[in-house]
Amino acid sequence: MSRRLVDARELFAVYPSAAGGVAALQGLTLTVDEGEICVVLGPSGSGKTTFMRILAGLARPLAGSLVVAGVDVPNASAGELGRYRRDLLGYADQHYWHALEGELTAAELIALPLRLAGVPADSAKARACELLERVGLLDRVHALPHELAGGEQQRIALCAALSHRPKLLIADEPTGDLDEKAARDVLALLSELVREHGSAAVLVSHDPASTEIADRVVHIRDGRVSEERSGEHETAVVGAGGWLRIPEEALRAAGIHDRARIVPGEGSVSLHPVDGRVELRVAERARLGGSRGEVLEARGATRRYGTQVALDGVDAVFAPGQLSVVTGPSGSGKSTLLALLAGLDVPDEGEIRLGETVVSERDRATRAALRRERIAVVGQAPGLSGFLSARENVELALALRGIELDDARERTADALAAVGLAAHAGRRVDLLSGGQRERVALARVFAARSPVVVADEPTSRLDAATTLEIGGLLSALAHDTGTTVVCATHDPLLIELADRELQLREATRVPSPR
Repeated sequence: MSRRLVDARELFAVYPSAAGGVAALQGLTLTVDEGEICVVLGPSGSGKTTFMRILAGLARPLAGSLVVAGVDVPNASAGELGRYRRDLLGYADQHYWHALEGELTAAELIALPLRLAGVPADSAKARACELLERVGLLDRVHALPHELAGGEQQRIALCAALSHRPKLLIADEPTGDLDEKAARDVLALLSELVREHGSAAVLVSHDPASTEIADRVVHIRDGRVSEERSGEHETAVVGAGGWLRIPEEALRAAGIHDRARIVPGEGSVSLHPVDGRVELRVAERARLGGSRGEVLEARGATRRYGTQVALDGVDAVFAPGQLSVVTGPSGSGKSTLLALLAGLDVPDEGEIRLGETVVSERDRATRAALRRERIAVVGQAPGLSGFLSARENVELALALRGIELDDARERTADALAAVGLAAHAGRRVDLLSGGQRERVALARVFAARSPVVVADEPTSRLDAATTLEIGGLLSALAHDTGTTVVCATHDPLLIELADRELQLREATRVPSPR
């Protein structure tokens, strides 16, 4: 019979704000047994990441209790928490690049937790190579993080979290930047390793495939558990006072917005839309501004990192007024191509053109000036200042572009409202969830009103409902203002919204038309 490993009871967490505080957790209760894989789903901002940070001992709740393998985590001393994370816990953060020390190779990064636990170097290296082989990266054993694609970095970080065979694995969006095949391979490996060692795992994800390896699926909304599914049985959780949380996508599909008519039946209760409520498109609610786009072009673009060919002779034209997506498996060169298009890097062969300007012939300072004037960029890492609020991050980006303060404030308010963060404008970015940080980064792009937008995996950390809204914004930005919008993505929802798809293939790096 399985024993209980995680016991969280009535957890509350509140983040300060100008309005007096934002509740991230509101009485969350959740248990996990030894050997169980529990997948936690929920929309961006629902409290998933806050719960994971408390579970990892990286944050303390305002109230409630949490016991993991006999450790009273909220009341543990710094030394006890250090031993807890070293001996019992494997933690794969959604900001996986933070776990990758730039001077260590892939094998050294995976072996590091073992070496810190006193495992001999030869044994640690053998374990690292075993895991690299199992995620299909044995040929990258000596690669440094900057030589790896985002999806490859994510797999390395997950291997590092699993290398010391932890009692509990916490994984926050472990497949966020992976293509469908790589994601399924990593999930299969994760399930295999967890079950091999009798461990337990708590996974936060927006990826529907993650539920396939789950023993139990838990939905979190508004900081508490709203639904659970174990096997074929799915239940909604009715809170104190009769509160019942319904999935937002289900309400939208039924045409229900901010009001519903309740109709009791025999042994049932049904909800019906209230007449007269018309939902406005996100793009119509926000004044996105924008300016006429410019043609962005790659001509025979090739980029190598040592002996590794990241991109091989790519030709592509991205037109104004279109939402274009660059797709392909992890490691196919999507991020490399976007870095070249944005002038963040230059090709070894070929050229990048923006209108009549040959971007790849300019020096670094000139390319930076070009981005300030004509190209807005969202990277896989949002690149925000954690100690600044969401509003301050957007206003700072506009100030660096020379936008006057009054105009910057108006643009910032419009952009944050467009991405659904008006209520969180005053919160420090390091207190926001991963999905909310992604939306702040997108708000900077909308506020900049640049002719060209280049975004790398802009929806990888967003739930389906938010992806559709953000994808709709990007599409409207292209169609309504003529902006040239280029996104690298694995997201089928964003791909469906695109006007054009450029596919990169890992083996040949040759794009094929849609």
